[in-house]
Amino acid sequence: MLLKILFRNALRHRLRSTLTVIGVAVAILAFGLLRTVVDAWYAGVEASSSTRLVTRNAISLIFPMPLSYYERIRRMENVEIVSYGNWFGAYYKEEKNFFANFAVQAETYLQIYPEFVITEEQKHDFLADRKGALVGAKLADRFGWRVGDTVTLIGTIFPGNWEFTIRALYRGRTRSVDEFQFLFHWDYLNETLKESMPDRADQVGFFFEDVETPEFAAATARAIDSQFENSMAETLTETEKAFQMGFVAMSEAILMIIQLVSLVVIFIILAVAANTMAMSVRERMREYAVLKTLGFGGPWLATLVLGESMLIAAAGGLLGIALTFPAAAAFREAVGQFFPVFVVTRQTVLLDALAALSVGLLAAAFPLWTALRVRIAEGLRRIG
Repeated sequence: MLLKILFRNALRHRLRSTLTVIGVAVAILAFGLLRTVVDAWYAGVEASSSTRLVTRNAISLIFPMPLSYYERIRRMENVEIVSYGNWFGAYYKEEKNFFANFAVQAETYLQIYPEFVITEEQKHDFLADRKGALVGAKLADRFGWRVGDTVTLIGTIFPGNWEFTIRALYRGRTRSVDEFQFLFHWDYLNETLKESMPDRADQVGFFFEDVETPEFAAATARAIDSQFENSMAETLTETEKAFQMGFVAMSEAILMIIQLVSLVVIFIILAVAANTMAMSVRERMREYAVLKTLGFGGPWLATLVLGESMLIAAAGGLLGIALTFPAAAAFREAVGQFFPVFVVTRQTVLLDALAALSVGLLAAAFPLWTALRVRIAEGLRRIG
């Protein structure tokens, strides 16, 4: 009976209620998408392993380190596996077709990153072909690549046209794994550099280390850096999570603005919903006075006002949450190369629901206070 009354109250002015529901839905949709953008920025951090370390040149990522560091790091205590590689920085056909591409020591790299799921046959073919490439499934779908295709990348850091044969496709073990990467053999890069640019050969951009347990990570990082202290190429070793956070920190101001905008959107729709409820309460003030005369107290009035507000907010919230998933899919399709992991998480859905709940409660607060404090005689004198 109560629910029926609430529905009738909410639909008494259908156009106004419908527009308010749509407004709440749009706000929740915008809030959810903006939160998902923030989550996508932190996807690399969240996917980081607590047992992996990254070693780079202490000056900057753009400065290389000698390949000879590999054996010295591999012999260190607590280090189980070491791999290395270079950021390649090439593009496909046009500069707008840019994606992450790395030259890596393939066998050890795949041991350190077991979250890359590859069939044994394709893995064997990739490791056996010096010019072979391992490509993320989503990147392959973007360009229509298939296993066996020959792909030419145009180098920027390492100029020239570089030809590869796609030997394997990988998928992520979890949704947080980036499937937009292009990996190939570091030896292919190095052998080519020995012929064309010998002064750049036998140098790597980073080392990856896998340690026994997370407890050894900090001590091992310090030991690696002390090993190369006062050398021509001093190192900076940090956990993979800290390494990823370094990139996120560069965009900290942008992330803060995005989060502020998401909150501003909620506050704006809160004002709209509060105005709707204020109008509803003002129009029904005489009805509330009659209810008071008949003996219905504050709790009953609170139920009517809060219930109507929560019903409108819930309808808008559910619609907004439902629209977030197809909107996120369309967004991911449009800009997937910039946000390789763009997934609406359970936490985002819960925040959407909490935002809708907050709008419903706060929007009814002032109108409810007005309805409760009005005197019966004053309420009966009001018209409409």
